[in-house]
Amino acid sequence: MGNSASTAVQGAVKHSERLYVPWWNWPLPLVMAGLLAAEIDMGYPGVRAWLPYVVMLPLVVALMITLGRTRVRVTGGDEPELWVGDAHLPLRYAGEVEVIDKQHKRKALGQDADPAAFVLHRGWVGPVVRVRLTDPEDPTPYWLFSTRNPEAVAELLRGRS
Repeated sequence: MGNSASTAVQGAVKHSERLYVPWWNWPLPLVMAGLLAAEIDMGYPGVRAWLPYVVMLPLVVALMITLGRTRVRVTGGDEPELWVGDAHLPLRYAGEVEVIDKQHKRKALGQDADPAAFVLHRGWVGPVVRVRLTDPEDPTPYWLFSTRNPEAVAELLRGRS
């Protein structure tokens, strides 16, 4: 069940979102990569003049794209599941679902956090959803993950799709 092909077989996707990095978060890392490349360049001729730019700028672009590849999905069908990144949770093991707004997120990720929890947090996404697990075999007490549509995700999880 670890691949995306099994998701299509199990049922329709009820909710899907990509936690992309918004455009306004791109300029600062790109400027910093340019400054670092300029520091390495320092006006020397030859390979040292252009190589830092050819390496640093695409590296930062690749990093930003990689950070924004995470998906949150809820599938329906015979075995509804919650997918957060590559991890998936059959909804029969989903217990209490709680929406945590961005004002209370720091506490949920900090002093109230359990080290055994599954957490997928993206700082550029405001709210998070906490899903308590009911599986007695699973040592993970809950999942805490970022989503741009917390109410829609919580409603699907409560309704067990």
